[in-house]
Amino acid sequence: MRRLTKEVRIGNVKIGGGNPIAIQSMTRAPTKDVKSVVEEIKRLELAGCEIVRVAVPDEESVEALKLIKNQISLPLVADIHFNWHFAIRAIELGVDKIRINPGTIKNKEGVKEIVKRAKEKGIPIRVGVNAGSLPKDLAYTSLPQAMVEAALREIQLLEELDFTDIIVSLKAFDIQTTVEAYERLAETRNYPLHIGITEAGPMPEGAIRSAVGLGILLSKGLGDTVRVSLTADAVKEVEVAWEILQSLNLRKRGFVIVSCPMCARCSVPLIKLVQETKEHLAKLTPFPIKIAIMGCEVNGPGEAKEADIGLAFGKTSAVIFIKGNPIKTVSSSEAIPTLLKKIEQLLSSEDFPGKEANGGLV
Repeated sequence: MRRLTKEVRIGNVKIGGGNPIAIQSMTRAPTKDVKSVVEEIKRLELAGCEIVRVAVPDEESVEALKLIKNQISLPLVADIHFNWHFAIRAIELGVDKIRINPGTIKNKEGVKEIVKRAKEKGIPIRVGVNAGSLPKDLAYTSLPQAMVEAALREIQLLEELDFTDIIVSLKAFDIQTTVEAYERLAETRNYPLHIGITEAGPMPEGAIRSAVGLGILLSKGLGDTVRVSLTADAVKEVEVAWEILQSLNLRKRGFVIVSCPMCARCSVPLIKLVQETKEHLAKLTPFPIKIAIMGCEVNGPGEAKEADIGLAFGKTSAVIFIKGNPIKTVSSSEAIPTLLKKIEQLLSSEDFPGKEANGGLV
């Protein structure tokens, strides 16, 4: 069961309150390079990103926000460190959310001014705590508790100003530290949680670390929006995030391929065939459909029957299944072309279930 949190709106996206877990990412291009940032955001949107964040390190980047905002449809979040004046200007230019870090914005009067402007514009603030940039006076305690204390200090300041459109994150590279911090904070407040494992690293290590950490949190019902942090193209972050959520049956988007790891019983080049299938599917409009490609008769028929559509190879032939029913037996060489043709027919069918649910809750 997901933990029920306060609902907060970021542009046209609602998080918390039982809404679908939203997927975020952050651009790599310099924010002042408007053309590159807009192109990157559009690629992210095609991949399934629902909220996008940009870093705001200087005045040129601040002034670029309006130009970026006018050319995209995703909610835009300004990531502010050190200079609270940048947050004020970002709000004036129409961003949909501000992220501030208690460890880098220490001016309480500045924070009060940010809150005042955010309240006037009706936009939320994320209190984003990172283990690597905590207030110096919290170094004495355990790391998870220090992260929670840093968040609570900022949250209490916002609450004293009658501001409660708050999202909270407490990120570390260490998985256990991150999980403990989120668990402790969840006992104190019901604000929506932005979850992630920060600085998780390159592919595939970062994807694995993120999947383990986010999987633990999500399985505990914690998390209202996710960002996978990878040293890679930002589109990879979105793809990994979707896979994590789909693996826990929390969201559905695009094609899911169930395929066996192969053994000596397999009489076809399954790795090659699955890759060819993925490449073909990438050209189609993604819908939440489960596709099984199984290499032999041991688990093949059973797994294929559980999928929306699938096939199970034998020694020289393969059986095609749709919704658990065998519909055709073909030669091994014709199996993948036949499967792909059936998938395209299925997607074009008016009564195909799932089109409406694409990207939504299960």
